Amino acid sequence: MAADDPVTDLRGYDLNLLVVLAVLLRERNVTRTAEQLHMSQAAVSAALGRLRKLFGDPLFVRAPGGMAPTARARSLQGPVRQGLDSLKVAIAGEPEFDPARDAAVFRLGMSDDLEALLLPELIATVTAASPASSVFCLQANRMTVADLLDSGGAQVGVAASAAWGPDIRSRTLFESGYACLYDPVAVGSPAPLTRAAYLALPHVMISADGTRGVVDDVLDAENLTRRRVASTAHFAMAPLLLAGTASVATMPRHAAEVLGARFGLQVCEPPITLPRFTVSALWHRSSSGDPRVRWLVETLGELARTLMPPPGGTDSPAPWDGAPSMNGDPV
Repeated sequence: MAADDPVTDLRGYDLNLLVVLAVLLRERNVTRTAEQLHMSQAAVSAALGRLRKLFGDPLFVRAPGGMAPTARARSLQGPVRQGLDSLKVAIAGEPEFDPARDAAVFRLGMSDDLEALLLPELIATVTAASPASSVFCLQANRMTVADLLDSGGAQVGVAASAAWGPDIRSRTLFESGYACLYDPVAVGSPAPLTRAAYLALPHVMISADGTRGVVDDVLDAENLTRRRVASTAHFAMAPLLLAGTASVATMPRHAAEVLGARFGLQVCEPPITLPRFTVSALWHRSSSGDPRVRWLVETLGELARTLMPPPGGTDSPAPWDGAPSMNGDPV
């Protein structure tokens, strides 16, 4: 066998270090990594020291609440995870999943507008079909969901976004647009809002950074402005800010309809032209062979077709390795 054979070359490396690295990349905290691996903190710190020497890079730097990966560490996330997943299959064989018999912990990443639409029905469906399984949802947005999937923090993400990286696979769930949400009694205006009323009302903005949203982009193009009286990073907070006040919020229609029905608020079409977007289920390509991920994505697809049926009643599910989707923006 050649001296530079890639298999024999691995003899000089401790592959257990990659397991530690994978969990550190997910947890970004030595204490939590030690707990996950049933190791002492000292052993994890020693392994990190060896990893730094191996890769010639600090890999992690101190950050509030733990550690932040360096650019080199982030570049290792995908290859390390794919390698470990392949080794696991080689040793244990292809995994199986029988929902009625097996227990799975499903970890999803999505924003709270999508939680409001999907999570109650998803939990009910999983509870009925796979009683031993559980569903944990992590807060993620279009800017963070890919990292969450890369690190293994979530198995599946749900988001509306632009093109993903080459390691992310997607399947279209539904198409959505935007709607206005307001307290009809406080506003004193029947639906739908006129353009003049919409521009005159104070606006509650939903934005992760509290700066601007897609509404501002559209109004700017027409040399118009709106008065933003408040901003929140969470769609679920909007009804509490709107109730009893003469103000309006613009948000994805799927969230507006759920929140409007729950809190007795009015939903109407915006009197300005706003883009539509596609919401997709996302997973890392290394998870494509995982039957738990496949079952979860299929279940999300069924729920989406029930909760957000396509216009005209047509139903054309996207293939398992579907194309990337378009992007929903702050509003």
